[in-house]
Amino acid sequence: MRAGRARGRAAVARRRTQALGAALILATMCGCASLSDRENAAAGAGLRFEAALAAKDNAALCTDLAPGTRQELEDTAKSGCEQAVADSDVPQAADVRRVDVYGQQARVVLDADTLFLSLFPDGWKVTAAGCEPRPRKPYKCELKGG
Repeated sequence: MRAGRARGRAAVARRRTQALGAALILATMCGCASLSDRENAAAGAGLRFEAALAAKDNAALCTDLAPGTRQELEDTAKSGCEQAVADSDVPQAADVRRVDVYGQQARVVLDADTLFLSLFPDGWKVTAAGCEPRPRKPYKCELKGG
C-alpha cells in the first residue's frame, strides 16, 4: 500500500514539474516572463555558446547559432557550419558584464566579446558573435546573419 502511495506522489510531482516547465517555456516564448528571467535565459545561452567555443565543440556552436546566421556563415565560408565556425576568429569570453533584452532580441556583453541573440521557439540563439563596438557606427561582428 505504501509503495502505491509513493508512486502516486511521484506521479503528481512529475506532473507538477512538467506543468511548471511548460508554463515557463510558454511565458518565455510569449514575452510574459519577467525581464530578469529573459535576461538570465539570454545570458545562459551566451555562456553556453562561449563554453562550446572554449571546448572547440563546433557541433554545439552550430546548434547555438540562429538559422540565418548559420546559413550566412556556411554561404560565406563555402563550407559546412562546423568547419566554418572552426575557421572563425570569435574571441573566447567567460564573464557576463551586461545583458540588455528588448522584446525577443538581446545583447550579451561579455568580458572579451559581445553577442546578439534572438528568441526562437526552442530558446535563445546567437545571431551575431565576435562583435566589437565602433563609435557612431553599428557593431562589427565576425559571425552574423544576413
